[in-house]
Amino acid sequence: MAKACKELLLEQERCELKAKSGGGLLSYEVWGYCENGKTVVTRYNLAYINHDLFAGDNGRVLGFDNAHGYHHRHHMGKAEPVNFKSFEATLERFQQEWQHIISLGRKKS
Repeated sequence: MAKACKELLLEQERCELKAKSGGGLLSYEVWGYCENGKTVVTRYNLAYINHDLFAGDNGRVLGFDNAHGYHHRHHMGKAEPVNFKSFEATLERFQQEWQHIISLGRKKS
């Protein structure tokens, strides 16, 4: 009989960004397990929160997660399904998008 893999919280991080870096908060939560030396991500929640940019959705300006049984993206209160290739690709997209949002804010200053 195959051994069941126990899902664990692999990463939980919250970073407050200084105003000169765009302000707000980055939040990463990743769950999964290790199998044969590889990490398997089962659940994730990535969010950029900044109440100065968006008051709705608890300040979540941008987010990616796979809650509710599908992979999706949140942006300024709207959610849309996304094609999922890998957690690493999703993380890279999230990082590029929140940095782009911050760069737009700097241009307005």
